[in-house]
Amino acid sequence: MSGGDLSLPDDMDLLKSMVRAMAQKTAALEDENAALKARSSDADERIKRLMQILKAYDRARFGRRSEKLGTGEPSGDEDAQQAFVFEEIETGISALRAQVGKGRSSDEKRPPRARKGFPPHLERVEVVIEPEDLPEHAGKQKVLIGEDVSERLDVIPAKFRVIVTRRPKYAFKGWDGVIQALAPAHIIESGLPTEALLAQIAVSKYADGLPLYRQEGIYARDLVDLDRRLMAQWMGRVGFELDILADHVLGEILKGARVFADETSLPTLAPGTGTTKKAWLWAYARDDSTFGGSGPPMVAYRFEDSRSGDCVRRHLGNYRGIVQVDGYAAYNKLIRKDGGNDGPRLAGCWAHSRRRFFELHAAGASEIATATVERMTELWKLEAEVRGQSPEARAAARQAVSAPIVADLFTLWQQTLPRISGKSKLAEALRYAITRREIFERFLTDGLVELDSNIVERAIRPQTITRKNSLFAGSDGGGRTWATIATLLQTCKMNNVDPVAWLTQTLERIANQWLSAEIDALMPWNYKA
Repeated sequence: MSGGDLSLPDDMDLLKSMVRAMAQKTAALEDENAALKARSSDADERIKRLMQILKAYDRARFGRRSEKLGTGEPSGDEDAQQAFVFEEIETGISALRAQVGKGRSSDEKRPPRARKGFPPHLERVEVVIEPEDLPEHAGKQKVLIGEDVSERLDVIPAKFRVIVTRRPKYAFKGWDGVIQALAPAHIIESGLPTEALLAQIAVSKYADGLPLYRQEGIYARDLVDLDRRLMAQWMGRVGFELDILADHVLGEILKGARVFADETSLPTLAPGTGTTKKAWLWAYARDDSTFGGSGPPMVAYRFEDSRSGDCVRRHLGNYRGIVQVDGYAAYNKLIRKDGGNDGPRLAGCWAHSRRRFFELHAAGASEIATATVERMTELWKLEAEVRGQSPEARAAARQAVSAPIVADLFTLWQQTLPRISGKSKLAEALRYAITRREIFERFLTDGLVELDSNIVERAIRPQTITRKNSLFAGSDGGGRTWATIATLLQTCKMNNVDPVAWLTQTLERIANQWLSAEIDALMPWNYKA
């Protein structure tokens, strides 16, 4: 109704009543609008605060090393914790935005967002939604002039199926004897699982950190009763079958000119006491891509009840190349006591030294630590520029840029150490670096050496997830099986290979008596679907 058509009553009291009602309605709308604005403003402030936290964590994870919140490269626990923080912040922001957007007009369009396309190998299910045929459309011919197409990601939950294998028996009329096809070979003979199920359980436990008791509960939702003890027995058999492959991976690692080594502790049940002690997971990694090599990346784990130098000496055997390590003294047992040159050469990890200084720098406790961290930043900056170049080019660049920086750092450290308390944290950091000068400076003249040992740290980090979800019974328990299977699954990951597909195929080949002489074809880096 237009303003000209609006009729008002002649009765003054009725007119006043209408005005009062309209005023009350207007006041109510204003109050509601104010409440909405207040709620929106509060949500905007909370979103802004969460976004600031998110940006701070982004800088912590991906910013320059001198800006990181932690100690250089984050540890496995720090990395996982930061991931949890990211998830919770993003969830909170989304909930607040939904709260603000509730009641928004349907005509109000969401701003366009860039969206990544889905991988082409995924199945496409076409759904065509035709417009409704209305009475007024009768007798009219529709002409297609275009269409709007959208894609949404869907999932079919993993489900079990039963493979029923029938092997008919035949006899010939008038002749003796019966013919029948041989039963297919399996890793678990006369057992329940196919190789695909064994692969799924193994990857869930040893790559995704999902213990067997949790898998037992997940499978029960599909009314499939798989006892964790039975699955544990299956994993023991899988580990036994894969042991020769894990040994082959370590053998390939030791053929490289450079090996990265690291170790981490594991909780282990002490026999007969009900308490826990420490066992150790040793990791040895190879990645030649940083100096232009073409060999595939790989990692091998070894589970041990000890952290002694005898372990690493037994693992590396007669290796004669470069062993890049942190400052743990056990690796010194690899060096010949008579000073001979035919043994392995140790190279140090500058990241481990930097973390000690960074802690003091982050706390604002030492100008020397701050100066050290700032100068070390230039070392990593050069490494980013020469990564992938030949060893000769890397060594030449380091001599020109890094060598003067390193010389200045050691001069600073040696001048500072006598002037400070020997019991201080700064003195500990200085002694750590000064006493390892020879192995720290090795990267300056040898282009095969890296500035840090982060390659093996990244390889050992995923195993800390399994460590949180497991309690081992020592090397005689499931520890060795874990190290064996994890060796192969992590090597799959390093080579961008689907671990479930690879393990399924490999177990099927092993069950069918794959020749040991052709073991290299079973390696993850040679996988073909």
